[in-house]
Order: sequence, then C-alpha cells, then structure tokens
Amino acid sequence: MLHIIWSIIVGFIIGLIARAIMPGAQQLGFIMTTLLGIGGSIVGGLIGRMFSKPADGAAFHPAGVIMSIIGALILLFVWIKFFAAA
Repeated sequence: MLHIIWSIIVGFIIGLIARAIMPGAQQLGFIMTTLLGIGGSIVGGLIGRMFSKPADGAAFHPAGVIMSIIGALILLFVWIKFFAAA
C-alpha cells in the first residue's frame, strides 16, 4: 500500500516538473498531472533499461528521476499534439 502512495506522490512531482519544463499552457488537473508523472516514470524506466541495466539488487536505476522527467515530457508532447488539439 505504501508503494502505491509513494508512486502517486512521486508521479505528481515528476508531472509538475515536466509541465514546468514544457512551454505553453497545459490544461491538466491533479489526476492527469499525476498520471502523466507515473506514465513518464514507466516510459523513462523502459528507455533507461534499453541502454543500461541496473546493478543486481539495486533498488532503483541511477538515472531514474531524469529519465522519468524525459518520459513525462515525451508523454506530455504526445498529449498536446494529439489530444489537446481537439
């Protein structure tokens, strides 16, 4: 249960950072910002694992936060281009 709460908190923070970096106004509420951050963490983690594997027994990937922000930026860009234009 605590893992889910931490995922929500970290997802919201990552989503806020991605929204602050991306130029323009995004009409996203709390839930969409949180989902953006959580999705960005998943996308960033997948991209990070393609290039380097974390050490055995490591709790997290060293570039996790940076890749999470990059993944959230990718998702935000796709959201703006395809779904917010309507």
